[in-house]
Amino acid sequence: MKDKLLAIVCECVAAGWTTERACSVLEVDRRRVWRWQRRRDSGEGLEDRSPGGNPVHALLGWEVEDILALAEQWGPTDRSHRKPAHRGSSLQRVWVAPSTVRRVLAAADVNLPAAPPRPAPRQRRPWLEWVQYRPNQVWGHDVTRFSRCRAAPNCFAVIDLVPRKWICALLSPEETATQTQALFLDALEAENLIGAVEDRLDTAELPDPDQVPILLAVSDNGAPMTADTAKAFTALCSIAQHFGRPATPTDQAPIESFLGHIKQDWPHLEAITDPEILSAELQRVRTEHNTVRLHAGIGYATPDDEHQRKGETIRQARRRGLIRADRAQRAARRTTNHPEPHHAD
Repeated sequence: MKDKLLAIVCECVAAGWTTERACSVLEVDRRRVWRWQRRRDSGEGLEDRSPGGNPVHALLGWEVEDILALAEQWGPTDRSHRKPAHRGSSLQRVWVAPSTVRRVLAAADVNLPAAPPRPAPRQRRPWLEWVQYRPNQVWGHDVTRFSRCRAAPNCFAVIDLVPRKWICALLSPEETATQTQALFLDALEAENLIGAVEDRLDTAELPDPDQVPILLAVSDNGAPMTADTAKAFTALCSIAQHFGRPATPTDQAPIESFLGHIKQDWPHLEAITDPEILSAELQRVRTEHNTVRLHAGIGYATPDDEHQRKGETIRQARRRGLIRADRAQRAARRTTNHPEPHHAD
């Protein structure tokens, strides 16, 4: 096609036409015709070339070889076209973009090993059917650390997940099932549930598996709760256990949020180094947390009020107060905007 167009242009020029006129009639760019003539006269040929020409930033031969060598050496480890690009620069071998690595590997028909498939997401286990959403029915348990208090940095805590009541805490230098047992005994005694446990143990037999447990203990998969001794203790006390999914703290979000709020609202706790002082301060903070601090998760009531079934009464009183205030404001505006007419005597 190109040689035919050049032949027509030559005939037109031989007939007295100008090159510009011939290109205009043929609807071909004049500079393109000049390039074709130059290539024909120099012997380069008129075959179509790949688009892009010869960019000055094109990869050099040794760069392509290094990219392929990196893919062969580190492909089973990296499993991606992005990592070999950064690994080449960290090894002081080749500096290229990840897209360049992908293009070079595709041109060489090199496929990196595929990453292993991700495990299927685990479905969250629902609470047991007998669980009722009421106080002293679902407890949350977790451990946090106060690293400045090196003598006893581990703080065990139990809260009632329904009213968000902080039941008790225990400081210890260790993090084992022994502390869990002591903590739950203190919590059962504080909530007057230890009598129910003792009544079930008076028979000196294992609890009836068909009998409804006293409460449900929710926790993560930490060793203090998953140990065999902890499971035996909770079974003996008629406490059912519910574990969240591994690496999924949202399954026990209330207890995780509780520990975060304790450290955020009372930051001085993390600066205490004496275990006795820290224990006393935790007791004071626990009282303030249960009786003073309003919790958004339970409708802006205190945990003690919610635990004593006063939360709904408080919320209802607020709703009624807002209605009364709105009515009073409307009445005041009506009086201001439409004052009573004044009649002269």
